[in-house]
This record gives sequence, structure tokens and C-alpha cells, in this order.
Amino acid sequence: MRIPDWTPEQLAQPQALVDAILARRGGALLNLDKALLWSEPVASGWNVYLRNVRTGLSASRQLCELGICTVALLTGAHYEYHHHAPDFLKAGGTQAELDALKRAVEAQPADGVTDAAFDEMSQWVVQYAAQMTQRVKVDDALFKKLQSRLSTTEIVELTTAIATYNMVARLLVALQITPEE
Repeated sequence: MRIPDWTPEQLAQPQALVDAILARRGGALLNLDKALLWSEPVASGWNVYLRNVRTGLSASRQLCELGICTVALLTGAHYEYHHHAPDFLKAGGTQAELDALKRAVEAQPADGVTDAAFDEMSQWVVQYAAQMTQRVKVDDALFKKLQSRLSTTEIVELTTAIATYNMVARLLVALQITPEE
């Protein structure tokens, strides 16, 4: 990591904030937390916002995790992929789909995804995440495909998950945060 791991001895933070992060993480700080805790407002806002994105959305967890893994591979955010590929599998995704995602990322996924390991919706989600990540602007035709199968709430939540993890990826890559041992 380009910055030192945060410790309470280096910069005191409110114990309630540290406890809230520990509670969300199951009792141990991740390397990302040790970077964020250098700023109380960032760590506090991040903890609440990311908890909601990770656990509060009604959109398909599997599709959101697929979008997040797409962002991770496209941006080189190895930390993000390390943490979210297992979550994709837990949400019902398969290793064959993760393998297909790696192939898709090498083949210009913003232009379309045709790998047979993905169903049609998953192909669209990978393409959507790629367009959001690489082009920012999303093609109208692709958006209409998503609208044909997802509710407005699901589209907003999927878009939020992808956009959020673009933010996460940029922080991880810029600070060179690596996965935990």
C-alpha cells in the first residue's frame, strides 16, 4: 500500500466508528479499512453507504456481484476481485461464469458479450458494467434490453452497485491496496 496502515496510535478515531466498521467486517479490519480510517468523514460515510449497497439492495445479488467483478477486472482492482469473486459464487454464480468473464474482459465487452457460459441477462450486465466503466455513456439499445427484464428499482440498484465499485476500484488502484494475507 502506498500509505501506511492506519492504527489508533497514529491517528485516534472515535471508537464508535471503529466498532461500527469492525461489526460490518465481522471483527477484523480489512486493508481497505486501514486506508479509509485515515479520514473520519470518509470512513464513516463509506461504512454506511457500502453496507447499504452490499446488503440493502433488492436487485439480484448475483447480477450486482457480476457487475462488480467486471469493474474489478477492467480496472485492475485485484483487491476488489479477490473479495467479490467468492461473493458472486455465494450468490449463485459459477466458476465457469467467472472464467467467461475473464475471457469477455479481454475481448472488448463494452461492444457486446456472447460467451455461452452466460445467460442473456448476464451478457447484458457485463456489457453494461463495461460501458459504464470504460465509456461512462451507455448505449440506448443496451439500456432498453435491461429495461425489458428489470424493474426501474433493479436498474437503479444495479447501476449504483457498478458505479460504487468503480469508485472503490479507483481508490484501491491509486493507493495500491492489496488483498489481505
